[in-house]
Amino acid sequence: MARETRRQRRDARRASGEQPPPAPAPALAGTPAHDPTAAHTTHRGGFVRESVAELRKVDWPNRNQVVQGTIVVIIACGVVGAYLWGLDQILQPFVREVLLGG
Repeated sequence: MARETRRQRRDARRASGEQPPPAPAPALAGTPAHDPTAAHTTHRGGFVRESVAELRKVDWPNRNQVVQGTIVVIIACGVVGAYLWGLDQILQPFVREVLLGG
């Protein structure tokens, strides 16, 4: 089921005041689903299948969100770089004269 479909159903339930369905009971310890040692022995390629399944659940950002995030990172790097450059210029004479004895 697509993530958007689940969101729409959840929002519809909330709007109508309906209670969410009960969560499934947790599996018993030692079952292959929860036993890390048994997972690799029961079926080959399980890790890859589970990884692909998890990647399908990811809510990937759209192009606009990626561009905005990139701009924020570039600006943050510029601000931190300028701060460190300024601090370096201020401390350079101290380091040269006092610590290096020059």
